[in-house]
Amino acid sequence: MTASPIHTEPASSGGFQDLGLDTRLCRALDRAGYESPMPIQREAIPHILDGRDVLGCAQTGTGKTAAFALPILEHLLDGGDDRGRRDIQALVLAPTRELAAQILESFECYAANTSVRATVVFGGVSKRPQAQILRRGVDVLVATPGRLLDLMNDGVIDLGAVRFFVLDEADRMLDMGFAPDVRRITRAVPQKRQTLLFSATMPREIESLASKLLHKPVRLAVDPISSTVEPVEQSVYFVDGRRKTDLLKSLLESGEVDRALVFTRTKHGANRLVQKLDRARIEAAAIHGNKSQGARERALRRFKSGETRVVVATDIAARGIDVKGLSHVINYDMPHEAETYVHRIGRTGRAGQSGVALSLCSPEERAHLTAIERLTRRPLDRLKTPEGLEAEPAREERSPRGRGGRSGAGQSGGARRGARSGASGGNRSNGRSRRSGGGSKASGGESEARGSNRRPRNASQTRSNSRSSGSSSSRGRGRRPGGSHPNA
Repeated sequence: MTASPIHTEPASSGGFQDLGLDTRLCRALDRAGYESPMPIQREAIPHILDGRDVLGCAQTGTGKTAAFALPILEHLLDGGDDRGRRDIQALVLAPTRELAAQILESFECYAANTSVRATVVFGGVSKRPQAQILRRGVDVLVATPGRLLDLMNDGVIDLGAVRFFVLDEADRMLDMGFAPDVRRITRAVPQKRQTLLFSATMPREIESLASKLLHKPVRLAVDPISSTVEPVEQSVYFVDGRRKTDLLKSLLESGEVDRALVFTRTKHGANRLVQKLDRARIEAAAIHGNKSQGARERALRRFKSGETRVVVATDIAARGIDVKGLSHVINYDMPHEAETYVHRIGRTGRAGQSGVALSLCSPEERAHLTAIERLTRRPLDRLKTPEGLEAEPAREERSPRGRGGRSGAGQSGGARRGARSGASGGNRSNGRSRRSGGGSKASGGESEARGSNRRPRNASQTRSNSRSSGSSSSRGRGRRPGGSHPNA
């Protein structure tokens, strides 16, 4: 792979029509409330329209989907909007069923004034409706890897006519053990194609994958690699692990939290936390791999409509959740991998809106906090924990110093909203899920992790000196077929 230099400045300051998009697409964007291109869209669209491969690094919630969907649709329209037989021209891979469904909704929104057909396939639902839609012919297929391979093995899907191959959230795809599936799918698409790879982080594994899939790509980075979303206020409470639920209830009852997405490490932990909140008369719903597709969709609909204020989710289940006005992301359990933190807090502060990310850190999780701050080069603001909930005194806490780093001992003005809240008192999933037919929009979703042998760090590792704990951000790519994913 011979890459072009990284582009970081906007290519244009005009509207979508200035990027060379068809008026039918621009009308759809106007109707959907899109006012002007976001940085990743201004950067990527011209290069994709020129037929270049693209390696894009952009934070979650910065408009990546439109950055690849709009130029792909433009190419399809250039080929004629009223064609007979429909072969799959564009294939988009996503790591989770929720994200896949969200991508399809975007394609359908942008293509509303055209005859371009798109569909999505994921597991956890019957293959029959999906196969019926595919046999009628589609131009764009969005898929999670497992169900795509199932339908390929059934002889339902032929990728021989694919011209555009997209991997979205590629870092998460590798985290979930999909590398072998991606290789199999890549062998099934033509070598002569345009390949687009987007990722929120850019570890060595992504660079290696890109070198095999992309041909002389344009590298785009609209934000520093592994950076977090700028409008998000990021703070941490140091709390006794046994009192985390008390602190969470205090925050949720403070009046400062409109809607919150709360992250736990395991499905069992999510269920248990929802039960505790329910006993405190705080309505909450859990979204994870053990929930049925219908239950996840209902929970997500109620969350989006505001009927439910709190959703407790595992990392995999939350991939692709896009809720307008999500005020808070709360890390009830600190993520064991620093890159996961970037993905988590990207659920709030989307599309330039403000948001708050609060982390509840027990003494055993200090090493994970250190790894997060090293990766993001940004110390989290330390907030005062309500009396009686504090963690037991530990060794002096230090924030790592990186470029632009600073000591995190004091509370900055950016965390005032979170501070007010605190001061107020407070395996792989069986479903390789995809959206099935009928043309209706799927909304809920969970991933179809192929398996991971990543194990949580033991207590002695977790309590190790924070200055030697950078390894907690390592990805540990080893996989074992049929293994379980701790976050599924």
